[in-house]
Amino acid sequence: MRKMLLAALSRVLQGPAAAAASRVMVASRNYADFASEATFEIKKCDLHRLEEGPSTTAVMTREEGLHYYKTMQTIRRMELKSDQLYKQKIIRGFCHLYDGQEACCVGLEVAIKPTDHVITAYRAHGFTYARGVPVREILAELTGRKGGCVKGKGGSMHMYTKNFYGGNGIVGAQGQIFETYNMAALWKLPCIFICENNRYGMGTSVERAAASTDYYKRGDFIPGLRVDGMDVLCVREAAKFAAEYCRAGKGPILMELQTYRYHGHSMSDPGISYRTREEIQEVRSKSDPITLLKDRMVNNNLASIEELKEIDVAVRKEIEEAAQFATTDPEPPLEELGNHIYFNEPPFEVRGPNQWIRYKSVS
Repeated sequence: MRKMLLAALSRVLQGPAAAAASRVMVASRNYADFASEATFEIKKCDLHRLEEGPSTTAVMTREEGLHYYKTMQTIRRMELKSDQLYKQKIIRGFCHLYDGQEACCVGLEVAIKPTDHVITAYRAHGFTYARGVPVREILAELTGRKGGCVKGKGGSMHMYTKNFYGGNGIVGAQGQIFETYNMAALWKLPCIFICENNRYGMGTSVERAAASTDYYKRGDFIPGLRVDGMDVLCVREAAKFAAEYCRAGKGPILMELQTYRYHGHSMSDPGISYRTREEIQEVRSKSDPITLLKDRMVNNNLASIEELKEIDVAVRKEIEEAAQFATTDPEPPLEELGNHIYFNEPPFEVRGPNQWIRYKSVS
């Protein structure tokens, strides 16, 4: 009887179903063979006024790695689509792109709680997505549509969601930031100050602009960390350390994330008049945060190249669908001009495009 069953199974597998059955068995075996987690050596952080710093090893599960990869790839593709829409004059006004710096916002977000508060500056699209805002709402905000995350009224520099207050146009204005350091230290506020050092202040390199480029020491009396901002695991471990430091009641801490932006300062800046194409390409080839994560996952059997390619395809599809929404959703009507200025405030009149027109606000 057993021989008859084996012979029948053999005939089935030699028929049209053979290839499909083989594919199913191979896929199942490969999935089962993936490692559930792996341990990685990461770059040691430079320390200021700290006895010890974050761990130099990081454990990453397969699920975490896939999440980090998809999130960073989504931000990268979203920014490239924003570049395209801006050049088509569908996005207007200011637009500051984040591609190259994805490990910063992703590493920070996975190390803190959704209930923690985040304030950022104008290169805010990545943070907005990491905080949970869908791509379609971000792109629709960039195109000034009703479906945008702030109803089409904020644009690139002013996106918000729950516990997220960004971005803002002034980046660490010198007098203000030192006053803030001082108050945070005096009151022992649980505040993590982040400097995303992408090596250029608009079109000026940090070496030309600052006698000291040790930004993690700029808090003086506030402890600081200098972190490899191109490595999502390094950022994650440093942010965990900083969060624990603050939650323990020790006061503020400062993190400098050494990173790099692939685009210019804004869309009006080609980004190659003050740096060479070769410099940008070298960073892309040696330090790209997505490539680094991809290589780690594949080399440590946390994922296959084919699986990551499937994520890439799904991400591109999501971005295209979001762009379609962002270019067809209607613009907010003029009578909403004064809406959502204040939250939970009584309605008030707002003057329209001329002095004889009045609109009623909505909270």
